[in-house]
Amino acid sequence: MALTGRAGLIAALGAVGVLFAPDPGFALLGLLLLVAALIVIDLLFAGSVRPLRFRRGGERLVRLGGQVAVELIVENPGGRRVRGALRDAWPPSAGASPREQRLDVPSGERRRLVTTLTPTRRGDREAATVTVRSLGPLGVAARQGSHHVPWTVRVLPPFLSRKHLPAKLARLRELEGQHPALVRGQGTEFDSLREYVVGDDVRSIDWRASARRADVVVRTWRPERDRRVLIVLDTGRTSAGRVGVAPFPTGVQGIPSGARGDTGPPFPSAAAARGDGGWPRLDWSMDAALLLAALAGRAGDRVDFLAYDRAVRAWTTGGARADSLPALVNVMAPIEPELVEADSAGMVAAILSRAKRRCLVVLLTDLNSTAMDEGLLQVLPQLTARHLVLVAAVADPRVAEMAAGRDTVERVYDAAAAERLHADRARLTAHLRRHACEVVDATPDDLAPALADAYLALKAAGRL
Repeated sequence: MALTGRAGLIAALGAVGVLFAPDPGFALLGLLLLVAALIVIDLLFAGSVRPLRFRRGGERLVRLGGQVAVELIVENPGGRRVRGALRDAWPPSAGASPREQRLDVPSGERRRLVTTLTPTRRGDREAATVTVRSLGPLGVAARQGSHHVPWTVRVLPPFLSRKHLPAKLARLRELEGQHPALVRGQGTEFDSLREYVVGDDVRSIDWRASARRADVVVRTWRPERDRRVLIVLDTGRTSAGRVGVAPFPTGVQGIPSGARGDTGPPFPSAAAARGDGGWPRLDWSMDAALLLAALAGRAGDRVDFLAYDRAVRAWTTGGARADSLPALVNVMAPIEPELVEADSAGMVAAILSRAKRRCLVVLLTDLNSTAMDEGLLQVLPQLTARHLVLVAAVADPRVAEMAAGRDTVERVYDAAAAERLHADRARLTAHLRRHACEVVDATPDDLAPALADAYLALKAAGRL
């Protein structure tokens, strides 16, 4: 049962009358009886909410930053008309609109209501409850009940680095010799024969074929295909740190992470958009991984994905087809940072157990001196002995801003701390390269294209 504002208004007006009544006691008793009678009448003639039937429909997938419509079919099998309001409750980060809708369903009929979701967090957003308030004919009281109508909308990573894909694919076509400039690929996989032209490398001349054709022909090459690329995402505590500026506003102010049933890494508030916070490192790493996966898939390589901290959080195997990217996006969506130190030994063991043959292992982590010195650097030789390793890390752009400050005493200390951090990252980078690792250390906006360029450079050098 629920009372409306009309019941409060009647009670307030009656209370004024009680003050001027000759016998306030009897007047108060009469007022209470009147209000109770009105409430009982409304409850008796209001449509029942218990027998209502609900059915959902609509999309289950949406990219972060987009919108999706979820429809709710309300059927009234009861004998009375249900007139009132309905609230379809979702987590705050789902961005449900409108929050409340008018409902009028005659007996034996059904109505269709649409809720628009504008999610502000990646992950699975699940519907909570559908609450219906059925008003009586007098509008004083209403019957109220809640129903659990399950529905899940998966919010996928936005793949912001998609804008870099055409340029990287053009570079890939150039390496494969398909560019209009006819630049010969520099890989080690034989492609075809063609006539010699001035400027060709004489070492590419195929003398046997030239003798058969009575003309000078050269071999052309293309980057190796059907190679394996294993993308490893570190989901430990360092991946939860926020860097850069979030591309999407939260839309929900003042709600901490995990509040009101929300899960998954949140997008920062408006304060973060002003530079006080940013996107988690995990999300920037995912964006770079998606660009690399799309590029490698177009290049004909097989892309596998592993998310790990102290256990395997996600694992998927792909192929050389470009349509394997949607599966990778889908498996990334519910992953969130774990506030534990990553187990580097376990991660390397998981990689070696899944990658039996030599491949390119792309490790997306953070160049944190403490975590790296006590973790990855201890077990890195086991990995580099069998695979080509590429370490990619997100650098905080605010560190460079701090390093440039010298105008106040406080900023001088900030600059000293920033320079110390730069020195630590440079030391780690040099150490990794001494272990035959490739390293990409770039700011959030530059990480994805820099990682793609590193992959293309390895492809052009025939190191895959």
